[in-house]
Amino acid sequence: MNPSDWLPHRPPFLLLDVMLTIEPGERASGLWTLKGDEWFFAGHFPGRPTTPGVLLLESIAQCGAVVVLAEPKYSGRLPLFGGVEHARFRRQVLPGDVVLVECEMTQLSARGGKGHGRASVEGKTAVEANLLFVLADAP
Repeated sequence: MNPSDWLPHRPPFLLLDVMLTIEPGERASGLWTLKGDEWFFAGHFPGRPTTPGVLLLESIAQCGAVVVLAEPKYSGRLPLFGGVEHARFRRQVLPGDVVLVECEMTQLSARGGKGHGRASVEGKTAVEANLLFVLADAP
């Protein structure tokens, strides 16, 4: 399943390659494969390319947005970041890594909600966080 079927994001800021599972309004999972030629690696860090943690959080948020937007009653809405809580970074994500991105809604209403997400590589957690979002009308 193509994440761009739900998300307004487009390359180079679409940080999911494929959705593996989608349970509308509940949870989803997807993959993000880091090939090594991504725009951010050249400067983060020269000689030691590392995926920025904020982009890993964004990939989780994009996965969460698919969860919300796949639910028909939220069609035409746009989930916007409202906050991040309890973020923990546990390992680096490097060129060549395949990141499993997961997000589960813990609260969802017509105005916004909360989700818990995780990004991992080979079963090892890279980042885990709670995300808050508000729902806006899409342009």
